Amino acid sequence: MAENFDQLHNKLPELKLDSKQAQGFLSFYKTLPSDPRAIRFFNRRDYYTAHGENATFVAKTYYRTTTALRQLSSGPDALSSVSVSKNMFETIARDLLLERTDHTLELYEGNTSNWKLVKSGTPGNIGSFEDVLFANSEMQDSPAVVALSLYFRENCCTVGLGFVDLTRRVLGMAEFLDDSHFTNVESALVALGCKECILPIECDKSVENRVLRDALTKCGVMLTERKKTEFKTRDLVQDLGRLVKGSLEPVRDLVAGFEFAPGALGALLSYTELLADESNYGNYTLRRYNLDNYMRLDSAAMTALNVLESKTDANKNFSLFGLMNKTCTVGMGKRLLHMWLKQPLVDVIEINSRLDVVQAFVEDTLLRQDLQQHLKRISDIERLVHNLQKQRAGLHHIVKLYQSSIRIPYIKSALENYDGQFSSMMRKRYLEPLELWTDDDHLNKFIGLVEVSVDLDQLENREYMISSGYDPRLSKLKEQQELIESQIHDLHRQTADGLDLPIDKALKLDKGTQFGHVFRITKKEEPKIRKKLSTQFIVLETRKDGVKFTNTKLKKLGDQYQRIVEEYKNCQKELVNKVVQTAATFSEVFDSLAELIAELDVLLSFANLASSCPTPYTRPYITSSDEGDIILEGSRHPCVEAQGLVNFMPNDCKLIRGKSWFQIITGPNMGGKSTFIRQVGVNVLMAQVGSFVPCDKASISIRDCIFARVGAGDCQLRGVSTFMQEMLETSSILKGATDKSLIIIDELGRGTSTYDGFGLAWAICEHIVKLIKAPTLFATHFHELTALALKNVRDDQPKQIVGVVNYHVSANIDASTRKLTMLYKVEPGACDQSFGIHVAEFANFPESVIALAMEKAAELEDFSPSAIYLTDTIKEVGSKRKRVAFEPSEIIQGAARARKLFEAFLALPMGSMDRRKIFEQVRMLTDKLEKDAENCHWLQRFF
Repeated sequence: MAENFDQLHNKLPELKLDSKQAQGFLSFYKTLPSDPRAIRFFNRRDYYTAHGENATFVAKTYYRTTTALRQLSSGPDALSSVSVSKNMFETIARDLLLERTDHTLELYEGNTSNWKLVKSGTPGNIGSFEDVLFANSEMQDSPAVVALSLYFRENCCTVGLGFVDLTRRVLGMAEFLDDSHFTNVESALVALGCKECILPIECDKSVENRVLRDALTKCGVMLTERKKTEFKTRDLVQDLGRLVKGSLEPVRDLVAGFEFAPGALGALLSYTELLADESNYGNYTLRRYNLDNYMRLDSAAMTALNVLESKTDANKNFSLFGLMNKTCTVGMGKRLLHMWLKQPLVDVIEINSRLDVVQAFVEDTLLRQDLQQHLKRISDIERLVHNLQKQRAGLHHIVKLYQSSIRIPYIKSALENYDGQFSSMMRKRYLEPLELWTDDDHLNKFIGLVEVSVDLDQLENREYMISSGYDPRLSKLKEQQELIESQIHDLHRQTADGLDLPIDKALKLDKGTQFGHVFRITKKEEPKIRKKLSTQFIVLETRKDGVKFTNTKLKKLGDQYQRIVEEYKNCQKELVNKVVQTAATFSEVFDSLAELIAELDVLLSFANLASSCPTPYTRPYITSSDEGDIILEGSRHPCVEAQGLVNFMPNDCKLIRGKSWFQIITGPNMGGKSTFIRQVGVNVLMAQVGSFVPCDKASISIRDCIFARVGAGDCQLRGVSTFMQEMLETSSILKGATDKSLIIIDELGRGTSTYDGFGLAWAICEHIVKLIKAPTLFATHFHELTALALKNVRDDQPKQIVGVVNYHVSANIDASTRKLTMLYKVEPGACDQSFGIHVAEFANFPESVIALAMEKAAELEDFSPSAIYLTDTIKEVGSKRKRVAFEPSEIIQGAARARKLFEAFLALPMGSMDRRKIFEQVRMLTDKLEKDAENCHWLQRFF
């Protein structure tokens, strides 16, 4: 370990400050305002430093040891410090701004006590650090900053939302009603890829504000508070008029259509200081964002379905994004895929349009391969144009745009050669726009500009230069430069003849930064011409590689040459700026082309995935949310089957309205329940993104939302237990789901006692079936829940709840060896027994523990199939206690009464009640339930 610390210290840059510099810096550092979120770095040219608590944070987080810390000065004024290399600074910046959402980053430049803040960034506003963050890596996602303006009414809240995507240069507004869990806000934050949220400073820490902050934390969004006065609409239209392309009228009309959103957008303009940078003027687009245009996904669903990549993923195929990302372009396709996965479509026509393109690519292998080859040579046009607009581009950016531009005709040609069943659609969707943007007034004009202005022959030498023939001044300077070069070479020959030395072999002509043009001979040759050197030449230096010398003629010519070179460079620089400014006028062309190419790239990626899997994907049949069912035949989980050494067992899922719209799935742990219900959600999401799905056959009724409660982790940092987290997520489902949603619930109620958990699970199931009426997959170990789907024996009993059916994942126990074999097949009917103890055997529990577990389980539960719907009422039978069966009608009647208690509890306004009042109300509800239980034996089990 000590050796590792020594190696670390050897790698760390050394902080070199004399006492005067140290005291000056300490005096400046004390003047910095306190900000617990800010991580401040100081640029010391060859390395960076952090100090105080920031230094401790850097040492512990990135060096994993406090031995990296050094003390600046001594005594009471001593300041902890840590130094980091440039590469390490880039790593830390990427982590703080792209991965974490709990810190901001500041960079200072200067010396002694004179330091100035030159860059500041937040997870939502990374603009000033883009050159650091993406110098050696692609930009895979474009973060957005959101501002919220809230207006609370009786039981709901009107949300005004403004957002800005600084990378894509998009401004937007939305306005919608939301519930007490801020379900719609959470979906909007996920869909927009929000990394930072601006809220007005609230004096009162109300329940609503705490819930909203919890929602931001769940989504991994940084909260930034600003003064209420910044949420203003005054002058907003005029400010937007300067930023947004086009006329002012559409801007005025759009702003007038909102009540609260303009205030939120006004706060964003103030926070991001967009108006302070003139390069933003006329380069933004303003749009209305409508939540109803996309499937809503909250953070729980994104996590449960493994939609986006996580640091804990063992490989890229662990996430849907990693699996589907077979894009060819640099950056653009990945960012669009990222956005599409967060914003699945709900429009049948648009979904089918995407599916048509994917089908065309799947069926035409030659088209797919041609496009792949050409798209691989396309640079990140979006980022290049962004640099152009921000005036950070150089000639190498222009050349990359040119090299991408000359590939577009090949892409057009490949699309023109397609003559399949979707040829007319492909022409309208891609070829016609490409023809529009690549004509002589658009892209071809840019290509012509580059070919005239840039010296393309020098690209092989990695030199980016303006062609000398582009400007008369440059041409004249080039001629003068070549003339002087010729005179210098003539002088070289004359000098070689005069010294009687072979040219280039003995007498060399060197050109360096220190002396310019000089003659050089080896030390071996020097004695032969020593006399002439001392009388006719000026010796400049003598080194191992020889003697460098010059004369007045060479010095004069060298000075003239250097002067012309400087003039040539200045002229080049001036012309480069002119070319870059001219290229920036083509931004609209490149923005449109980038959009088309990125879409082609993502749909081609979908086709590659569908075709390359060992079991090919199939095109789903899409119906509107009001009709059709969700039928997946031979469905598979795309991420699980992509793992090595996995032989995946396909399963059917038939969610049919009025018949099997609500499915209760039982079975052993590790039997595949969770995988099955998740794969249904993943298949539906993939279909609505526009991808083929891993099924033999699929028919999908569009869903407006996927709610998933699959496992719950403790959130003790927020004071939330596993069970409370489970209840909060379930409450969001009950309040946010509609009959057009898809609900996936796994093991609800296991975070509390058996009776409470079962009672909640039953009440929730009934609520979903009777009131929400959404297609639901409910995996559980509460076998008693399967009574919801019981067929009635007698006509006088209440009829079963319509649309509820039981399924189970099958397993087999060998009677002789007691060996458990998971079959991973989903079959109709309820599971006939529990396999918990057998799974414990899998985990190699000691035999004595297994034996005792079976003995105790036998005392409490009869494992026979007839005991599936038994309760815990106990009767003594000899020395063995068995559970006694209740009639299904009594279970249904009691559960209905328990559900009323559950709904009454949910309706309590706990945000405005103190603890004593809550306990009183709960006691009244339970007393009433206990009284009703006098005539219901099933209910009595709760007391």
